[in-house]
Amino acid sequence: IRRSLKFPDLAEEYAAMFKSLSLRPEHREPANWHLTMMRQSRSRYQAAGQRTGVPWHFIAAIHGLEASFNFRAHFHNGDFPLTSRTRQVPAGRPTVWLPPSDWENSTVDALRLMGFAGASDWSLARTLYRLEAFNGFGYRKIGRASPYLWSFSSHYVRGKFVADGTYSARARSQQCGTAVMLKLLDDAGEIALG
Repeated sequence: IRRSLKFPDLAEEYAAMFKSLSLRPEHREPANWHLTMMRQSRSRYQAAGQRTGVPWHFIAAIHGLEASFNFRAHFHNGDFPLTSRTRQVPAGRPTVWLPPSDWENSTVDALRLMGFAGASDWSLARTLYRLEAFNGFGYRKIGRASPYLWSFSSHYVRGKFVADGTYSARARSQQCGTAVMLKLLDDAGEIALG
C-alpha cells in the first residue's frame, strides 16, 4: 500500500487491487446479503444520484458501511434518528434541516460536503479513491489496506482503527468493504467497472 494521498500516485494500485480482489469464502453469506440490500434499494440510490451526479453504486456502498442500509439514519455517519442533525463527525449536519426530514436530503448534503456532487470522473480508480476519502486516509498513512474498501477480501485480514487515532493490529472489521460491494455488483452484471 502506497502512503501517498495523491490520486495520480494511487490510480494503478486501485485498479490492480480491484482486479485481483477475491472474496474470502467465509464471508460469502454476509457479502450476498450486502448485494441483496443494494439491489433492493437501487431506485432510492439512483434518485439521490440523479440529484448529485454521483453513481448509485457509490451511494449504496457507503450507505451499507455507514448505516447498514438503514434509511432512518444519516448517510454521513449512520447517526440515528434521521429527525435530528448528526452528532458524530461531521456533527451538526445538515446545516439546513427541517425535521423530520428525509434520507435523500441527508445523502445529498453529505455528498456535497465531501465535494462529490457534480464530479465528472467516476472511473474505477477515482471511485475507489473517493470511497477511501469518505472514510479517511488513516490506514494508508500507516501503510495498511483500508477495511473500508477491502474487508471480506483477499486484500484484508485484520487491523482496524477502534477509535479515532487508535489503531489495533488485532482488531478485525466485521463489515463488507466498499470495493468488495462494488465487485459483487460488477460480477453480478449490475454495473460495469472492470
